[in-house]
Parts: sequence; structure tokens; C-alpha cells
Amino acid sequence: MFKIITDNGADLPLNYLAENKIDCMYLSTILDGKVINGKDVHLPAPEFYKMVKEGAKPTTSQINPEDAKEYFEEHIRDTDEFLYVGLSSGLSGTVASVRTAAEEIMQKYPDKKIEVVDSLSGSLGEGLLVWHAARLRDEGKSFAETVAWCRENAKHCLLAITVDNLFDLWRGGRVSRSSAILGTLASIKPFLIVDDEGKLQVTKKLHGRKKSLAYLVDFMKEHEGSRKAENLDNVVMICHGNVPEDAAYVANLVKEQGYKNIMISNAGPMIGTHTGASLVIIGFLGDSRC
Repeated sequence: MFKIITDNGADLPLNYLAENKIDCMYLSTILDGKVINGKDVHLPAPEFYKMVKEGAKPTTSQINPEDAKEYFEEHIRDTDEFLYVGLSSGLSGTVASVRTAAEEIMQKYPDKKIEVVDSLSGSLGEGLLVWHAARLRDEGKSFAETVAWCRENAKHCLLAITVDNLFDLWRGGRVSRSSAILGTLASIKPFLIVDDEGKLQVTKKLHGRKKSLAYLVDFMKEHEGSRKAENLDNVVMICHGNVPEDAAYVANLVKEQGYKNIMISNAGPMIGTHTGASLVIIGFLGDSRC
């Protein structure tokens, strides 16, 4: 059986990864020169967001080629086929690093095959692609069939995103300070998507938290199109920074639409560094991102 690998940009729960035999490489979150979340260092989301609220200013570091080569060397005897689904090239250089490492490893071990798929997304967009890759593997699909499905469907893994605190986006470099100030005064809540290039885009400005949360579900209803049956049969994902009540509110709205299998997870420190604790996301299959 082939091995599926992702990274912690996917925001999939550790227990889900373990139960479904999915490996994970780790981008690092760094504070004061020390890795506080990464390989072998798993900082719980509530603790991380508490640190940020108290004034911590963490940064993130991508996986480099040496990190990826080390992973493959450690696991090279596990299987002959590896599928890595990684954080968008529009957000990080990690996919390029893993691809470089994969090429070197395949030269060294010519009987091994490593496929690197750019999710063109992050958080649950990446996570949803991984979830379906695991589903296909477990249904008996071949390595080639699973890789092909992932490449064909990366842009069909959609995200609907909102935050309550514009200053979190400012600290993450997503909006200007003046926009954060004016937006906060006007109670504006941005709505974001990940576009076809795998980059974050603010596409709408809503007034009030409840309206912005409800719009996540409205956007899903508008954009899932011909993929609705697949979402009903498989999974819709919800992710939040450290606002479980808001995630539960959105989950109830999703359930009212007839969806039964809903996975709720935390946005870990890697994503949360750039978005803050008020982040809420829905991940689903859809016809188009825009």
C-alpha cells in the first residue's frame, strides 16, 4: 500500500492522522528563536493563542529540502510509493522543497516513486484533499489513480474563511493597519477565499460576526454546485483558531442543510500565526473557487 504524507498546514487532528495512517512533515512555528511547534513539538492550540493574546509574536519557517530528505530516508523502506500533498505554493515554498528532495531521493533509490501534489490551498483545503486521498486509498484505488484525482481536484477543494479580529490579519500581513482600524470601528468582518493560484484573497466585507459566520454556509451552498452529493456522502470540514462556540454555531448551520459527517478541528500554530484565534473556516468540494 502506498504512503500518504501531508504537513501541518493541513490542520488535520493528530488522532485523525494516526488512525488513518497518514504521515506528517512539519513547518515550524518559532518564538524568540525557539521552535514552539513543529516536529516532535506539538503546542496545543488554546495554549498557543493564549500566548499570542498576551503579546507573543511568533513567526513560521517552511520545510526545507534537507528536512524532507531526512523524512524520506527514514521511511524509504516503508513502501515503494509515496504521495505528498502539501501547503499551497502560493503561501509557502514547502512544496518546492519537498519536490527537490523527492527528485534527489528517486535518483538515489530508482525503484521508489514519490509524487508531490501542490494543494494550492492551506488549512482545510489541503486537509480535504488529504482526506479524499485516504478515502480513495482505503477503497482500493491505485497510487496512480489517487495521484490523478488529487491533481484534478486540488482547485475543487474550496475554503470559506472569516475572522473577527482584523488586527490578527494585520499582524499576519494580510491587511494594512489603517484598514484594520477603520474596519474594526465599522464592525467589518472580512470574508476570504483561497484563489486558483493558492493565495488568500479578501472578496467580501460583512457587518457583524453572526452575519459573517452565516455567510460561510451561504458561500458553500452557492459554490458546491455539482459536488454537493459528494459533500453529503463524505465530509464537510470546519476549522477554528480558538473559538469553539463559533465553530459549533457554524456546524449547526451546516447540519441544518442535511450534512451529517462534519469534522471540526483547530487551526494550529502554523496557520494561526497569520490569522489569529478568531479564524473560522469551512472546507468543502465545489465547482469553482471564484
